[in-house]
Amino acid sequence: MRHKKLLTAGAVAVALVGCATPAPQPDVDALFRQMMAASFSDKGIAKVDRLQQDATDAACSQAAGAPLPEAQAQALQAANLKTVRLPADGQYLGDWKAGEKLAQDGKGMSWSDKSTAPSANGGSCYNCHQISAAEISYGTIGPSLYHYGKTRGVTDPASPTAQPVVAYTWAKLYNAKAYNACSTMPRFGHAGILDEAQLKNLMALLLDPKSPVNQ
Repeated sequence: MRHKKLLTAGAVAVALVGCATPAPQPDVDALFRQMMAASFSDKGIAKVDRLQQDATDAACSQAAGAPLPEAQAQALQAANLKTVRLPADGQYLGDWKAGEKLAQDGKGMSWSDKSTAPSANGGSCYNCHQISAAEISYGTIGPSLYHYGKTRGVTDPASPTAQPVVAYTWAKLYNAKAYNACSTMPRFGHAGILDEAQLKNLMALLLDPKSPVNQ
């Protein structure tokens, strides 16, 4: 009888231990990758390789909106700054009128667009920024660009005193993550969204004293 009681007590103990053992946790990352692979496919010019993150995007995704550690942010920004290609002819500004049209154009990079040169894409700047005083509707995700060059003292973009602002603006447009690792601004040059001529036109829109941005 005593033997049976011991066996029964032992069985209860094993059962309790079994109940206390947590169930195996699923590999959330693996499940997420499976879901993404099953949900997306190549369609037109929109390829699934857009889902692949580089080290910068991966770090920002992992942070989930929290600031990156300063050392990590600085390292990622330095790496992105190295990707910036300067204008081949040394000229940074193009035509501000073409730049204004480009800033107002949101076309490009959709699956239904034809596979043509990047010049078919727009800048879609108005979606995130105020561009000129004439606009009555504009995005507020990013800071206002109205008086961008004027407030930075750029009266002559070709002058030596303007060069730090010119260089910064070019790099910001080319690869915004060079100055803010987790910036949500498109990396226009780095990602091949806009070509060099288009970037120059946006530069003129921002820095040319005659541009409506600086009026």
